[in-house]
Amino acid sequence: MQIKDVTNYIEKLAPLSYAENFDNVGLLIGKYTTTVTGILVTLDTLETTIDQAIAENCNLIVSFHPIVFSGLKKINGNNYVERVVLKAIQNNIAIYATHTALDNVNNGVSAKMCEVLGLQNNKILIPKKGIIKKLTTYVPLANANNLRTKLFEAGAGSIGNYNNCSFTTKGTGSYRGNEKSNPAVGKKGELIFSEEACISITFNSYLEKAILKTLFNTHPYEEVAYEIITLENNNQNVGMGMIGDFETPMDEIDFLNFIKKTFKTACVRHSGLLNKKIQKVAVLGGSGSFAIQNAIKLNADAYISADFKYHDFFKAEKKILLADVGHYESEQFTKNLLIDYLRKKFSTFAITLSKKSTNPIHYT
Repeated sequence: MQIKDVTNYIEKLAPLSYAENFDNVGLLIGKYTTTVTGILVTLDTLETTIDQAIAENCNLIVSFHPIVFSGLKKINGNNYVERVVLKAIQNNIAIYATHTALDNVNNGVSAKMCEVLGLQNNKILIPKKGIIKKLTTYVPLANANNLRTKLFEAGAGSIGNYNNCSFTTKGTGSYRGNEKSNPAVGKKGELIFSEEACISITFNSYLEKAILKTLFNTHPYEEVAYEIITLENNNQNVGMGMIGDFETPMDEIDFLNFIKKTFKTACVRHSGLLNKKIQKVAVLGGSGSFAIQNAIKLNADAYISADFKYHDFFKAEKKILLADVGHYESEQFTKNLLIDYLRKKFSTFAITLSKKSTNPIHYT
């Protein structure tokens, strides 16, 4: 098994095109063609993580956070990032990161938070724009059904809870092939008017390569006329954060104690109590202050995230209970999500969970 076999499987869960523009995801160190001896799953990649990989004969580290986030001008070992990169290269260890690609899927980081909290009726907090595309192409009427079917099989035509979605109009196409042409209908040099179907079909952006391959392999014409545009529609199944409900409402103090225990943290920083029951809860792993207004807009009683600054707590405006459980704490279950996912596919292969906490923050 090669590294690309593992990363291709991970990207079925968390397509890299779903990552935020500022992020650095994918295979950061190593070659896709390297044969895998073992996989180590971790939240962060530190020197101790490399040491564990060496000790357990794992030459692929699957990390949530990318060790290389911005450009490295030198690799001299002068800081922890450079030392990790050096040690990984020296020991032929590859590093792959998912980060916001996994944040943005509906069964990713925030979904895992909902799971451990026991939230129900979960949906995306901030649906993502710019990842729904539309293909429009023209095909002879006799070939329209087959082309639609093949495009559906390739993953096109899925919208929310629906699949096999498309729109077809009928019309007349015209063309004249030159002496080098090989027209599927009519003869070269002849002006042809053909009854055609115009097929429009949407697809998720990460499927574009597969969709085009299917189009070219299935379409009968020598020259395929098509266009692809990016739609402004939100994708309700992709995006940051989630919001769901407790089956039974909680008192605020009970809620704070519950999340303190659930996220195994010594401290929960929170906004002022509102003397109301907590039932609808928004969550977002990692730094989530940017989503406070989204949680308020969706009438969440509480919002659990991390890295709130002093002035962020004022944004509660006595409308919501903000709870900062800590960055590491909010994302700690992500490595369990990844290892469970990988073991379903590679059940007989050595996949190890990182042993040590990589949380750089301590409480006294």
